[in-house]
Amino acid sequence: MRAQMTTSKVGGELVSFKLDDVERIHQGKDCIDENGKVYWGRHCPVLFPVVGKVKKNQTIINGHVFDMPQHGFARDLEYEPVTKLDNFHSYVLKSGSNTKGRYPFDFELYNTYRLDENKLTIIYKVINTGDSDMPFGIGSHPAFQIDLEDLRQGNYYLEFEEEEKKIHFLYLVDGLIGTEYAKNPMVNQKRIQLDSHTFDNDALIMKGITNKKITLYNKREEKKVLSVDFEQFPYLGLWSKPSAPFLCIEPWFSMADNVKSDGILAKKPDIIKLKPKQDFSCQYTVEFF
Repeated sequence: MRAQMTTSKVGGELVSFKLDDVERIHQGKDCIDENGKVYWGRHCPVLFPVVGKVKKNQTIINGHVFDMPQHGFARDLEYEPVTKLDNFHSYVLKSGSNTKGRYPFDFELYNTYRLDENKLTIIYKVINTGDSDMPFGIGSHPAFQIDLEDLRQGNYYLEFEEEEKKIHFLYLVDGLIGTEYAKNPMVNQKRIQLDSHTFDNDALIMKGITNKKITLYNKREEKKVLSVDFEQFPYLGLWSKPSAPFLCIEPWFSMADNVKSDGILAKKPDIIKLKPKQDFSCQYTVEFF
């Protein structure tokens, strides 16, 4: 197998992964529906310093209110290239005037992509370069191409390697985490069937996952499409636009605000708190078949 990847300094984002010249990443604004409308304009953004939505699109830090868009701001900023080899691309986003008005901390965020034959490893590293504790959330939002007709016919499904007996699906209310669990859509505690209506009510968000590898199958072709190994991440999100030719499989370290949240970033139950001059790293691997 011959693999190639393309990345961009805008968002420090992976924009293409080709295996034997076949594109496997959703092509953002270049992918349009029958009416000429873009399904979703991104490819594989990083979510930082929050994952998901915060109440009123605002968060409270050290007693001050800051505007904070859904999934944070890092995906929209320009990064500095660090290393660019055929099989290793790395970018860094440094705090400055374009971040301090929304997030008053000194940091460096590294997005790194490592290619090894048919495997892609995505690595995030956060360094607290300031003098105070830094609360943040982080996650990934890769979108993978799928065939729209196969989706409509219900030929795709996701499957964990083992039964998931402790998993919970979270219910979203206008993008915020609700107070009750959503209905568990799994078959035999392992399989999630996909079709063009799976995401009519927004994303599927899972917590309490015990085995951290999930595989996408196409039953018409009787083959694996890809697998995601997210061993370090406590949460997994699944999302797409209804009847869209892509699927997002999203490893997260934190989630959206709860509907009852007080809006204080440092009090979020899943927030990471990084000491001054310390760093945090996480990674996951996608294997394409």
